[in-house]
Amino acid sequence: MSVLVVGISHNSAPVSLLEQVALDANGVHKLVHDVAAGEHVTEATVISTCNRLEVYADDDRFHGSVEELSKLLVDRAGESTEAMLPHLYVHYDDGAVSHLFQVAAGLDSMAVGEGQILGQTREALRLGQELGTVGPALNVLFQQALRVGKRSRAETDIDRVAPSLVSAALDRAGLAQGEIAGKRVVVVGAGAMAGLSTATVARLGATEVTVVNRSPDRADRLAREYGARPAPLVDLAVELGAADVVLTCTGATGVLITTDMVVTAQSDARPLTFIDLALPHDVDPAVRDLPGVTLINLAELAEELQHSEVGREVEDVRAIVTQEVAAFLAARRQASVTPTVVALRSMATAVVEAEMVRLDGRLPELDGAARAEILQTVRRVADKLLHEPTVRVKELANETGAVSYAAALAELFALDPEAVDAVTRPEGLA
Repeated sequence: MSVLVVGISHNSAPVSLLEQVALDANGVHKLVHDVAAGEHVTEATVISTCNRLEVYADDDRFHGSVEELSKLLVDRAGESTEAMLPHLYVHYDDGAVSHLFQVAAGLDSMAVGEGQILGQTREALRLGQELGTVGPALNVLFQQALRVGKRSRAETDIDRVAPSLVSAALDRAGLAQGEIAGKRVVVVGAGAMAGLSTATVARLGATEVTVVNRSPDRADRLAREYGARPAPLVDLAVELGAADVVLTCTGATGVLITTDMVVTAQSDARPLTFIDLALPHDVDPAVRDLPGVTLINLAELAEELQHSEVGREVEDVRAIVTQEVAAFLAARRQASVTPTVVALRSMATAVVEAEMVRLDGRLPELDGAARAEILQTVRRVADKLLHEPTVRVKELANETGAVSYAAALAELFALDPEAVDAVTRPEGLA
């Protein structure tokens, strides 16, 4: 397994560039298919969130795959290669494992420790399985990453200590509007972030919460869960007219709230705060120039959250991730030599059986008891001869160059490559 990650996130690029690569559900599906169609790629999936786009691929050629995957992201940004490439990052093999575990644990998030990334990682695995682009390599990797993320949250208080995007945004909004308690809040969207937003403002005592969404059914489900009121997207302009705070977190590809809409909604010149958690933007950035209007977006939150301290909890999670990465890599290296060891022992068994057949031909008078004793003796000799090489190669599997040790063992004993491959080949495949 050689896993390659090519991505762009809030850690590597400005929000304006992240907006250009933001994808809706159809765009994510197409990107996964395009990656899987690569000449050197055998498995693929994509993690797509409001502040990251990462391609995960199991490949058989590093340089060729990096070029192919980087071009796919450059093309989606609509930027020149020279402008885009400095903002892309690449992780390969052991580095890719470490990166995904950190992502799932929340260490690489804009709001360190936020829980939504775990669901987004799970969604990437589900999507790849559904599209048939995730096979054994990525399935094992993502399943373990999800376990690492769950363990990090179960064994530390990272979820409670680390600020979420919504909490950080509402704290900043409070500087302009005061506490959310008693305010009229409109949440635009009905996805995971919208659910978190609705739950948070309801808990903080908003006097009225309205959930606006393109799909009435989804708006209704979310509103019912938190005692809010649903409204269709066509009524958004009307809802703005009664709002004190508006949180937007949709997957729309264009601006939903224009300057003209805000001017009409704010006819009484009352204070109005917009929290735009979407990429691309849901709210026209120009609204911040209107009197009484405050706009808080991801770019501002990224800067603020980058300097937040979560202290000991982060260190505890890092320790968990380090431990899990080491265990995963050790298990993977052990598994990498298993086919060679199995093939070697199978070859030894075949040699013993062939020699016993030859002995039967030369000594037909050999009785059953004598034959059994000879067979047991020869097998014991073969086991003793193979014991040290097989134990040693498993020990060396945890050191750099493990694959070359397995290859050397195969070369020294002239193992048939097909016999080695057959150990890991799925049943039913020729």
